[in-house]
Amino acid sequence: MNHIATIMRRELRSYFDSPIAYIVIVAFLAVAGWMFFSTLFLAGRADMRMFFQPSPFSPTMLLVILAPAVTMRLIAEERKSGTIELLTTMPITDLQVVLGKFAAALGLILVALVLTLVYPITVAAVGDLDWGPVLSGYLGVVLFAATLLAVGLMCSTFTKNQIVAFIIAFLLSAALYFVFWLQFFMPEWLAPVVEYLSVSFHLDNLSRGVIDTRDVLYYLTLTAGALFLAERSLSRQHA
Repeated sequence: MNHIATIMRRELRSYFDSPIAYIVIVAFLAVAGWMFFSTLFLAGRADMRMFFQPSPFSPTMLLVILAPAVTMRLIAEERKSGTIELLTTMPITDLQVVLGKFAAALGLILVALVLTLVYPITVAAVGDLDWGPVLSGYLGVVLFAATLLAVGLMCSTFTKNQIVAFIIAFLLSAALYFVFWLQFFMPEWLAPVVEYLSVSFHLDNLSRGVIDTRDVLYYLTLTAGALFLAERSLSRQHA
């Protein structure tokens, strides 16, 4: 655990010692706030569901872009500079490297999400807000973000080029996000399968205020699977 924490602190420091963290956080807060409050005033009710509910124009869509942007450099940059070889010769395992870097990326996104608490506080100040769905929605967004970050980290192990890593991660994340709406154009027998495979379907359930263990298990399984593949990919590169 000490090695994981050390790597996490190292990566978090690199985020906040550069403009990356501040650009990501400010951009997310500004665009997400605009998206949310513009729809909130149109709806005319004290409700946070529009913040969490997946759609092509919801704040959660921003994470489909931000997650690959945050993770694209984590392994790819180390491979390009050659520091990954030094890192893997130290008395730490590949899994610890992957988990440490994943924890740092998740920490950065969690900082941005914590700052969005000003949104429900503002809504509660002007209306009667039900905090149950808000807590469920935040749980869903955290699990959703963790899944996309794990996918992005996995893609970062595939190449030395950060841009290539970003493109691959974005395409995979977008596919998992938008396949939810493709079910309406598919055969009836295939639609439930496609629906279940979509990250949007499970996020939509949690945004309603319903915490179903199947949705939580889906995200945890997908996250663990992506991290496992990232560890295997990293191991093969210096086997």
